[in-house]
Amino acid sequence: MADEENQVPTESAVAAEAGLAAPKRVSRAKKAIAETSPAGSSKQTKPKTRGLNDQEKLKKIGQIEAQVAGGATLKDAVKGAGISDQTYYQWKKATAQPVTKALAVSVSVDDEFAEFIQLEEENRRLRKLLSEKLRAENADLRKRLGMN
Repeated sequence: MADEENQVPTESAVAAEAGLAAPKRVSRAKKAIAETSPAGSSKQTKPKTRGLNDQEKLKKIGQIEAQVAGGATLKDAVKGAGISDQTYYQWKKATAQPVTKALAVSVSVDDEFAEFIQLEEENRRLRKLLSEKLRAENADLRKRLGMN
């Protein structure tokens, strides 16, 4: 009850009591635009650009990669450049050279097949070497534990 006594009547309530039409409300955004840009202004404002241009991005990526090559961690290098990890990866993806499809088409099917066969042979050879190495280690462990 005490709150009702302390309330200040709104403009629309005052206008309704006086028998006048309620005043039109103007949004805050429209008020801000009207206040900041005078109607007779012929002065063009340059839109603000956000972030860095492509050359600056490439320069930062190069600095980060140089620091990583020098032995720094990627996280420290990115932090030193003043950007986030996510930004670094986005910039790097955006600046990566796209693979042209014309290059992929120029490789003949026979060449791909020959390369596939060569990789399969190398895979078999490496598996054989690995299995021999594991058998030797297993035999050595059995010998040390006295299981033979």
